[in-house]
Amino acid sequence: MKTILKSLLFATLVVFTISCGGKKDDQDFGKKATTEETKTDNSAFPLAEKGKEIFEGKGICITCHKPDVKLVGPSLIDIAKIYKEKNTSIATFLKGDEEAIVDPTQYEVMKTNFALTKTFTDEERQALEQYVLSQGR
Repeated sequence: MKTILKSLLFATLVVFTISCGGKKDDQDFGKKATTEETKTDNSAFPLAEKGKEIFEGKGICITCHKPDVKLVGPSLIDIAKIYKEKNTSIATFLKGDEEAIVDPTQYEVMKTNFALTKTFTDEERQALEQYVLSQGR
């Protein structure tokens, strides 16, 4: 009886090892495909990575804006679409030198952030603009 149990345990272990081992690249549960699908060519936006850091960091933009959903402010996709269509500058808006064109009803909320964005360098505002535009589809 012990021999049969040992054989059964060994067989179970072998089957488990074969079915679960050896194919690590296939066991990413979709993560690899998702990562590859979300990679975009940002060669047109060389400052986009810096812009993302500012957006999520010192710019605190992420508290009101998300890439694909409206939160307090419009989504980055919506912002990018409208600014591309109107061929106008997000960086100029962030400097406080342009009127709101995406969601004018939220202008007063955004206007309070100009105290922060006006302290950014032109390059930082340009980086933010490139990041936002890179999120457009």
